[in-house]
Amino acid sequence: MTRTRQFYIDGAWVDASSDAGIAFADPATEQQTGSIAAGTAADVDRAVIAARRAFDSFSLTTVAERRALLGRIQAQLEARAEDLAQAMTREMGAAISFSRSTQVPFGIAHIRAAIEVLGDYDFLVRQGTTAILREPIGVCGLITPWNWPLYQITAKVGPAIAAGCTVVLKPSELSPLSAILFAQVMHDAGTPAGVFNMVTGTGPEVGAAIASHPGVDMVSITGSVRAGVQVAQAAAVTVKRVVQELGGKSPNILLPDADFARVVPLGIASGMRNVGQSCSAPTRMIVPADRLEEVEALAREHVATLVVGDPKNPETTMGPVANRAQYDRVQQMIRVGIEEGARLICGGPGRAEGITQGLYARPTVFSGVQTAMRIAQEEIFGPVLCILPYESEEEAVAIANDTVFGLGGHVQSADLESARRVARQIRSGQVHINHPAWDAHAAFGGYKQSGNGREYGVFGMEECLETKAILGFFPG
Repeated sequence: MTRTRQFYIDGAWVDASSDAGIAFADPATEQQTGSIAAGTAADVDRAVIAARRAFDSFSLTTVAERRALLGRIQAQLEARAEDLAQAMTREMGAAISFSRSTQVPFGIAHIRAAIEVLGDYDFLVRQGTTAILREPIGVCGLITPWNWPLYQITAKVGPAIAAGCTVVLKPSELSPLSAILFAQVMHDAGTPAGVFNMVTGTGPEVGAAIASHPGVDMVSITGSVRAGVQVAQAAAVTVKRVVQELGGKSPNILLPDADFARVVPLGIASGMRNVGQSCSAPTRMIVPADRLEEVEALAREHVATLVVGDPKNPETTMGPVANRAQYDRVQQMIRVGIEEGARLICGGPGRAEGITQGLYARPTVFSGVQTAMRIAQEEIFGPVLCILPYESEEEAVAIANDTVFGLGGHVQSADLESARRVARQIRSGQVHINHPAWDAHAAFGGYKQSGNGREYGVFGMEECLETKAILGFFPG
């Protein structure tokens, strides 16, 4: 971790232009564990210059060359899997079992998906005598969050590299350790100088500099709606492409014929996975009004099985909230739910039982929630789930869509046609039927205030491509 005072620019670790630093802490103890260099606009400029210079040659590489590079990146990630898991447990409190089983493997899966996309993607398509070409857009500015540190980096970097673009990455200053390891992976994989660059720092300083830089051709951000708006405003002056994956308040509709004994525990687990710190977490469970007591009992039973504690302990299933600001937000919203009159069926304010230090929130479930309540409308981003009753399928769909967000959604039913009918009516970029396996190739992105553009698989790569038509390219 000696690289915490440096940036990765033009194929080397280089000193920051200023001595300013940003402290980060272990959320399990709330003790400061280190600090990283705070980048400036000057540091971003150095990175963009390197990326622009490298683009001229990297954009001309063959598919085989880019697949080979991605393959080396994947191999390096696999070799460092345990180091990456330990880093995420330390920096954002992910339970080590979750870091090992999900955070790291899902991050690697995005690189694998990029390799697979390149296996059969046609960058030139014939349309009569016209050729439709897909060409790399240029320098990609990538801004990633703290909640899925590796996963969000690879979801952006993998497709950009596959497209033939060069990259300037700003990882979250709140979870920097895994990003520093990733930069070393890129170096050790033999990434050509300037193709991958990383500058750490804050959103208002480094993020804004990337978004507004005339040498950056597209910017992709995963973060809050507020941050997404700021990036779009900064980017507008240079008319660059902006991809935003922002907030969510995803619904989970349980139709009356669903197997409640199965889907209620799965719904609670999905909503509280990663301590509820996922923008697509299904935190609104929408259930038949006449099954409300049954759902509440099943929810209590499942929450009682969660093991909240030291994230380094393999037996722990839920570690702390990742940082102090987010912990305070979770506590505030739990109090709001109580004040609004929602019925608290488990959990509540304060630390988890038996814990005296660290940012450990209590897994909390509210029932009898009305869709107008703040806890049903605002993204809480913690282990807090709302149960909302409905009288008819039409009302269930109306509740699901009664939000400014539209990132994810879930439907549970024993009848696939019923589930499909409801899924089609949910206004979100991705819907899961009956808790399917995760798919690294499934398009991911939002409707409404959840963002613009799509990530993952071919959809993520195409955000990094421009479309060119050459008329008369083929003989008539």
